[in-house]
Amino acid sequence: MRKQFAVFGLGSFGWSVALTLESLGCDVLVVDKSYEKIQEIADQVSYAMRADVADPEAMQALGGRNLDGAVVAISESLEASIMATMLSKEMGIPYVLAKAQDNLQGTILEKVGADSVVYPEREMGSRVAKNLVSNTFSDWIELSSEYSMAESKVPEKWVGRSLSELKVREKYGINVVGIIQNEQVNVTFDPHAPLPEDGILIIIGATSVLERFHME
Repeated sequence: MRKQFAVFGLGSFGWSVALTLESLGCDVLVVDKSYEKIQEIADQVSYAMRADVADPEAMQALGGRNLDGAVVAISESLEASIMATMLSKEMGIPYVLAKAQDNLQGTILEKVGADSVVYPEREMGSRVAKNLVSNTFSDWIELSSEYSMAESKVPEKWVGRSLSELKVREKYGINVVGIIQNEQVNVTFDPHAPLPEDGILIIIGATSVLERFHME
């Protein structure tokens, strides 16, 4: 059965989340008060509705739709974010993720019911900065306050050697969870196979460990 999600707010973050969920095979309901945005995205998602998410009657009209989760991605109004978060929980939506611009907003949204809070601008800034200064990593994603995932080109001294030979986990404290080659991701790779020169490693580890690794 396809999972069902609602996305409230069609700024760049909400738009990206909605289209990504659709591409992953989910049913997505998007809600925004802008007629132009709803018209533009209508043929790219399962459902699109023009409504003010800060209006309790408009939100109640959605009826929950047996949703698995909701994303509150409103940028222009903290009040609207608070209302959408509160009303989502009152509607019985089991998981609500809310976007915040700073710690104060995040704390408020958590207090009114958000199960999780994300800070896209701050996290993207951190991600871009790490990518800029890194000679090794082509991408970096913070998974939590302690752990991150990164894409790293195969270090020159590793080319032709296998992961089992290199003992990456023991020596470096990182886990290789996938290898990208020719734009194909392989998560069932042979740890005894020699690493290719043009390969990209997908690695996970403590953020502090990855930061040390990329400076080597």
